[in-house]
Amino acid sequence: MPLRASRVIGENRGHLADGIRGDRSGQQAPALASPAVNFTTPTSPLATSAIPPDDTERPDGSSASGTIPSRNSSSGGRRQGENGQDQQSESLVGNLFKSRDAPSFFGSSYFGPQAAAKIIQAPAPELSSGLSQKAKAGSTHSFRDEGGPFSQIWELLGLLPRKKSTCDRLTDCFLNELNWAIDAVQPNSFKAKYENFWSRKFGFDDFATIDLRWLALLFIVMAYGVLLDCPRPRNKEVQREVYDTSQRFYWAARRAIVIAPTFYGESTDLVRAGVLVTRYLIYTRRVPESWLTTSFAMRMAQAQGMHIDGERWRLPRKETETRRRLWSNLYMLDKTIALALGRPFAIVDQQCLVKQASNVWLDDLGDEEAATIPEAPLSEPTASVFSRLAHELAVVVGKIQEQCFGLFTVSYETVLTLDKDIDAWRGSLPPYFDLKEPDTSKDERLPFLPWQRLHLHSMYHFARVTLHRPFLLRQSITNRYQHSHDVCIASACADLDMGLKLFSQPLNDRLKWSLGPHNLFNSALVLGIIAVRDPHSRRSQAILEDLAAYCEMQRNDVWLNEFAMAEVKIIELCVKKARQSQPPPASTVVPLSLASAPPNRRPSQPVGQSLVMPTQPQLSVESPDFDPLMAGLGLPYSTTSAQMTWDDPGFFLPENGDLLQWEHVLNTIMYDQTSI
Repeated sequence: MPLRASRVIGENRGHLADGIRGDRSGQQAPALASPAVNFTTPTSPLATSAIPPDDTERPDGSSASGTIPSRNSSSGGRRQGENGQDQQSESLVGNLFKSRDAPSFFGSSYFGPQAAAKIIQAPAPELSSGLSQKAKAGSTHSFRDEGGPFSQIWELLGLLPRKKSTCDRLTDCFLNELNWAIDAVQPNSFKAKYENFWSRKFGFDDFATIDLRWLALLFIVMAYGVLLDCPRPRNKEVQREVYDTSQRFYWAARRAIVIAPTFYGESTDLVRAGVLVTRYLIYTRRVPESWLTTSFAMRMAQAQGMHIDGERWRLPRKETETRRRLWSNLYMLDKTIALALGRPFAIVDQQCLVKQASNVWLDDLGDEEAATIPEAPLSEPTASVFSRLAHELAVVVGKIQEQCFGLFTVSYETVLTLDKDIDAWRGSLPPYFDLKEPDTSKDERLPFLPWQRLHLHSMYHFARVTLHRPFLLRQSITNRYQHSHDVCIASACADLDMGLKLFSQPLNDRLKWSLGPHNLFNSALVLGIIAVRDPHSRRSQAILEDLAAYCEMQRNDVWLNEFAMAEVKIIELCVKKARQSQPPPASTVVPLSLASAPPNRRPSQPVGQSLVMPTQPQLSVESPDFDPLMAGLGLPYSTTSAQMTWDDPGFFLPENGDLLQWEHVLNTIMYDQTSI
C-alpha cells in the first residue's frame, strides 16, 4: 500500500482519480457504504438533484472515491477573460464531495480526510451535520425547550402566518406576478417542497425534517408576495403596514440563511434565497448592504461548485442549465453592485470555468426529455437569453471596475476600448432587444420580453454613464473628450426618461425590471451636476425641468422610503444650487456700475436683448486656456478643485444619505464657476 500510494502521489496532482484508475487497470473499485461518500443513497432530494443517480454504475468506478471527477474534454467551458482560449482537457477543477447532506466543492489545494480517503480507496469519515445524535433523538421533545438546538427553528416557524391560505395567496402572488420575469425559483420544485412542508405534523413535531435552506427561500418569497398582494395601497398608512409586514418576512429570511449552514450543507435553495434577498435590498435602496448579501450568496454557490460548469461534473442537462442561469444572475449582481459602490467585486474570472446559458427552457421537463431538446435560435427567444446577454455585459462591467476604477491611473484610450466593447455588445443584441427600434412583435406571445428589454437597456445606460462620467467635464483643446461628453449625456437622458416612466407603473410591473443596481439615481445625479456646472445654458433649463418632475413623482410615490427620499433630496439640492446660480429676470438685471454712469456713457443694447454679466472670462481662440468643448458647454476654463474630483479615477460619489457631504461637493463646484 505505501508503494501504491507513493505512485499515486507522484502523478500529476490534477489527476488523482485518473492516476488511481491507471494504476489499478482491470480492478473494480469497491463500493463504499459511508453516508459521507455514498451517492447512491442520498438522504435529501437536494443532494439527489446535484448528483447523478447512476453515478455508481460507471465502468470507471469513479464514484467509489466519493467525488465527481472533471470531464476529460474541453466541453466544460472556457475561462472567462482570456480571449476564449481553450483550456487543457486535463486541467484540474477540483472535486465535489458529499458533505452534510449536500455536494460540497473542494479545490486542488484541499487535502483533508475526504481527499486522503479517495487516494487510498478507503471510506471517508462522516462529517457532522450540525445535529448530534442525542439532539436528533430528542428532536420530538417540547418545542418550549429553549436550550435545545431546535429553539431557533421554532422561533422561525412562529413568524409564518397562522393560516395556510394566507401563505398560499402570498406565494401564488409571487409565482404568478414576478417569478416568471426574473427567473427566481423553479415553480414545480418550489410547490412540491411547499406541499411537503405543510403536510408535516404540528405540535410535538420532528423538527429535524424541516429544511431551513428551503424555509429561507419561502420567507423571502413571502416578503415579495406581501408587496405584490397590494400593489396600489389606498394611503400611506396602508403602505406602511404592508411594508412592515414584508420587512418581517425579509428579516426572517436573513435569519434562516445565517442559521441553515449550521444544520446542513449549502443548497441551490440557499443561493436563490440569497439572490432574492440581494434584489430586495436593491428595491429598498439599501445597496451597500446588498454588496454583503450578494457576496454571501456567491460563497454558497461556489461551495457547490457552481463556478465550474455542470458538464464538468457530469450533471444532467436540466440541472446544468439551471446552475448556469443562477450563476449568471449572481455574476451580474456582483459586478454591477461593485461598480455602483466602488467596492471590490467578489467573483474572480480566472477562477471560473463556466459556459453561458443556452437558448433553451428545460424547467418543465424531465431529465431524459431535457437531454434531447435542441437549442433554439436567437430569433426564437426563451427566458434564458436574458441570462446570457446580461452575463456578457456584466463581463464588460467587471473590466470597467478593474481597469478604470482601480488603484492606478487609466488612459483615455482604455476608456475608448471599453466603450467599443459595450458598443459591440449592443450590436450583438437580437432585434427584439435593440436599443433604438426594438421588434415588439413577440411581446404578446412572450410576456417576459418587454421587462427583460427594459432591464438590459437600463443596465447598458448604467455602464456607459459610469464609464464616461470621470471624463465628462475634463478639458482638452483638441476636443478629445467630446465622445465621453456626448455618450454620457445621451445615456443619462435616456435612462432618466426610463425612470420617469417607472413611476406610472404599478409596483408589480416595476419589480419585473428594476431589481438591479442600474436602477439607481446615477443618471439623474450626473444630469444634476451638469446643471450645477452649467446653469445658464438652454440645455440645463430642460434638465432642471425634468429633474424637478422626477423629484415630484418620487415624492408622490406611495412606496417612497427613507433611502429613496435621501436620493430625492440630493437631486433637489442640485436643482436648488443650479437655480441659485441663474440670473434674475432680464428686466431687473442692471449692474450697479452701469446704473450710476451717465446715460451717454452706457453701452447701447438692442431691444429685447437681456443685459447680463458674463459668467466666464472671454478668452480668444489663440489663448492656451481656451477649450472649445468647455466653451460650448458654457463652463469655466479653470476648474482646479472640481476637476480633481472628476479626474481622480478612484473617486466615487458619496453615500446618498450623506446630504452634508453632497452639499459640500456642490458648493465646491459652484465656487469654481463663480470664482472665475
